[in-house]
Amino acid sequence: MTMTGYELHEVEGGAPIKAWTRGVPVDDKARAQLARAAQMPFIFKHVAAMPDVHVGIGATVGSVIPTKGAVIPAAVGVDIGCGMMAARTSLMASDLPDNLEGIRAAIERAVPHGRSSGRGGRDKGAWGDPPSEVIEGWATLVRRFDRIVAKYPRLARTNNLVHLGTLGTGNHFIELCLDEAQAVWVMLHSGSRGVGNAIGTFFIELAKQDMRKWHINLPDADLAYFPEGTDHFDDYVEAVEWAQDFARLNRQVMMTHVIAALRSQIDKPFEAACEAVNCHHNYVTRENHFGENVLVTRKGAVRAAKGTLGIIPGSMGAKSFIVRGLGNPDSFDSCSHGAGRIMSRTEAKKLVTLDEHIADTAGVACRKDEGVIDETPRAYKPIEKVMAAQADLVEIVHTLKQVVCVKG
Repeated sequence: MTMTGYELHEVEGGAPIKAWTRGVPVDDKARAQLARAAQMPFIFKHVAAMPDVHVGIGATVGSVIPTKGAVIPAAVGVDIGCGMMAARTSLMASDLPDNLEGIRAAIERAVPHGRSSGRGGRDKGAWGDPPSEVIEGWATLVRRFDRIVAKYPRLARTNNLVHLGTLGTGNHFIELCLDEAQAVWVMLHSGSRGVGNAIGTFFIELAKQDMRKWHINLPDADLAYFPEGTDHFDDYVEAVEWAQDFARLNRQVMMTHVIAALRSQIDKPFEAACEAVNCHHNYVTRENHFGENVLVTRKGAVRAAKGTLGIIPGSMGAKSFIVRGLGNPDSFDSCSHGAGRIMSRTEAKKLVTLDEHIADTAGVACRKDEGVIDETPRAYKPIEKVMAAQADLVEIVHTLKQVVCVKG
């Protein structure tokens, strides 16, 4: 038995994979996808796989891909800057009403969520008339956005301002949680919304076009890349950094609105930012590792540098964790971003009954209908096993259990 927390996998014709997956199920397709990424010629040292690893589009969710001289847009994906924000309040469990449905309804009124399409009428997931703090927030972003749009005009017609401070769909959520001391936390999960999706989709396709133009054969078309020193590389880095800033601000605006909704339901005055964490888990950034400056793409992974706080959520019926990074160099200072799926959305809808979902979310004020079965707790790996597998990456600071969950 080695002393390392990871399992080492050699890849023919590529860099090795260091995987923090002991005691956690890993799909063979995810292993194969990790190996394809490791075969890219510009991988720095190795690819790191987190315990929540599962198949994604382009790159494996739960992977850390360090590169020198190139960036892979599909490894970042289309939910650029997706991440978590959590804030501890001065409220205690005893300050909450016995019935939490009123709080859940107030949050749902305060933050646009979900999506409605069709002709006529506003998308319920966007602002019809954005409030002043959204307008003010957009003003800090718009000049840089206009510079990107000047080069790529098709990005102008995107949901940008009207999506700032909105939740979205899928696995994005807003929760009210209790920690081990029964203190009340607000926690939320979202990213760069429509505009980030448009930027990601556009540059992924542009990279594929470049590969075809240069006749570069890839182990997977979704691993199309931009070499450093090209205009497209610089333009992508500029656009992705902007989308990551949009995502961070999106979470901050939502948090402001959720706290206001909570104040409307609780008579007692309270502080709302006793401890706050705001971290990405789908992004690319420049960092120094093993003495060299590299690009680190975290696809469903959180930065866990020594002393850095992060958030690892479970499913809508499980625990979540506020963690402190241990700064493990082999993981490129990273940890998992959640529990990780064990069933695809389609499989969950086929295999999990509504009764099972209701039983698994007992004690949580949340949706208990067919429309959220794809997000049901059984669709995810057991969060306790995921945390055990990465004990040398993070230490647990707070353990949270949700009592309210709002899904898009």
